[in-house]
Amino acid sequence: MVVGLSHNSPRRVTVLGSTGSVGRSTVDLLSRNLEDFQVEALTANRNVDLLADQAKRLGARLAVVADESCYLALKQALSGTGIAVAAGPDAVIAAAERPADWVMSAIVGARGLAPTLAAARQGAMVAFANKECLVCAGPLLLEQVQRHGATLLPVDSEHNAIFQVLDARNRDSVDRLILTASGGPFRSRTFGEMAAVTPEEAVAHPTWDMGAKISVDSATMMNKGLEIIEASLLFGLPEDRIDVLVHPQSVVHSMVEYSDGSVLAQLGTPDMRIPIAHALAWPRRMATPSRRLGLADIGRLDFEPPDPERFPALRVAREALRRGGGAPTVLNAANEVAVEAFLAGGLRFLDIVGVVEHVMEALPTGEVADLDMVAAQDEEARRIALARVRDLR
Repeated sequence: MVVGLSHNSPRRVTVLGSTGSVGRSTVDLLSRNLEDFQVEALTANRNVDLLADQAKRLGARLAVVADESCYLALKQALSGTGIAVAAGPDAVIAAAERPADWVMSAIVGARGLAPTLAAARQGAMVAFANKECLVCAGPLLLEQVQRHGATLLPVDSEHNAIFQVLDARNRDSVDRLILTASGGPFRSRTFGEMAAVTPEEAVAHPTWDMGAKISVDSATMMNKGLEIIEASLLFGLPEDRIDVLVHPQSVVHSMVEYSDGSVLAQLGTPDMRIPIAHALAWPRRMATPSRRLGLADIGRLDFEPPDPERFPALRVAREALRRGGGAPTVLNAANEVAVEAFLAGGLRFLDIVGVVEHVMEALPTGEVADLDMVAAQDEEARRIALARVRDLR
C-alpha cells in the first residue's frame, strides 16, 4: 500500500527497461499496488515474452520493444488485449514522451540517455537507475530537468541513500559524501588471482542480483567510479569531497558527514525494491515485501578503504570527473566496449580498465554542448576501444 496516494487519482507511470533487473523489481512493486498506479508504457530491448506478460499483468496502455525485428512477435503475444504495440529506438523515446507522472529510467548503458532526456522534457518525476545518463550528459540532463520542471529521483541504492539523509536546508553544512561498496566478488583476491577471472565468476555478485554488465562493473569497481561522477553532479560536491568505503555486508548504503561531525546513514537489507519503492511513492512511503533488517542477527558491520592497486577504475573515473567536458562520456563508452568484450571472452578481466585508460589518453575531450556532441564523443571512444581490444587479443 502507498501511504497517502489517493485511490481516486492513481499515479501514471512508465517503465523504460521493464525486463531488466531494476525493471522487474519495479514491476513487482507495481503489481502489488495496482490500485495506486496506472501503467502508461513498458519498454524492453528484445525480451518479448516477459514484456508481454508484464503488460498484461499491469494493464499497460503501450508495450514497446527496441529491437524492430521483435515487433511481430510482440504484436502476436498481445493480440486481443487492447494494448498498443510499437518497436524501434524512436518508439522507446516516444514512450518516454507519453504523459506520465513518474518514469523509471532503467535502460542499461548509453542507450538510455535519449529516452531519459525525453522523460525530463515532459516534466515527469524521473526515477533513474541508469547512471550513464548523468555520466554521459549530466549538464544536459540537469539543464532539461530545470527547464521543464522535472524531478530527478535517484534509484541506485547509494544515491538514494544520500537523497534520503541529505538535509537540503543545511546543504552548506555537508562536509563529504561517503559511498559504500560491497567490494564485489573479488574483494579478497590477490592481483595475480584476478588475472584468471572468468565472465561466469565476474557476474556472480555476492550480495546484489544485477545484470551481467552491472555485475562486471561492480567486480572492477568501475560502477563506484561512475557513482562518484553521478554523486558530484546530483549533489553538487567536488570529487575530493566524495569518498568510497568497502562495506561487504551491504547494510549501510551510503552516508553524509556534516560539519558538526554528525554522520547520517541509510540502512536496509540489500534489496533494490527498497530504493525503488522510495522513488515510486516519493514524497511518501510505500510497503515492500523486502526482508526487514535485523542488526542483532548481523552482529557486526565492517568498513575498509578500497585497494587502489587492485581497483584502478576508481582513479580513472576520478580523473574523468576532474577533466570534465566529454571525459566522463568517453570513460563510459570505453568501459561498455571493454565489458562487452570481456563477457564475450575476447578480453581479460584485468585489461578492462586498461582499455578505458588507453581511450582516455588517446582521445582529446572538449565540452559537450548538445546531444549530437555527446553521440560523437561516444562513437569515437567506442571506435578506439574496439581497436584496442583487437590489439590485445
